[in-house]
Amino acid sequence: MKNMIKEFKTFISRGNVVDLAVGVVVGGAFSKIVTSLVDNIIMPIVGILIGGIDFTRLSLTIFDVQIQFGLFLQNIVDFLIIALCIFMVIKLINKFIHKKEEKKEEPKPPVKSDEVILLEEIRDLLKKETRKTTKKATK
Repeated sequence: MKNMIKEFKTFISRGNVVDLAVGVVVGGAFSKIVTSLVDNIIMPIVGILIGGIDFTRLSLTIFDVQIQFGLFLQNIVDFLIIALCIFMVIKLINKFIHKKEEKKEEPKPPVKSDEVILLEEIRDLLKKETRKTTKKATK
């Protein structure tokens, strides 16, 4: 039992669990905002555009059973807007992550001054001359 409690403390103290909890709370609040946006702004405008239809009251009655498909349509719009927002946030986060990785991966080679380039050319010429002289001396 003590070992289980110790493992639980270790699990809870990890940053991932806290991040997940914060994500769930923020997601719940965000969901309420999007639901309000859809219910109170988007769907009434859509209703006006298609002839004053209130989507929340759309229903179909079959054998004394009422099927409220208007609420279902409204929930679909909710889901699509939430999914779009999450997609845009993830895309933005990935953009920042990739920019940081690109900056780390691409160190610029040092720029050589004209003097250094000239000295390297002289060095290379001296090496060639030394090789020629060594070959003639061995023959």
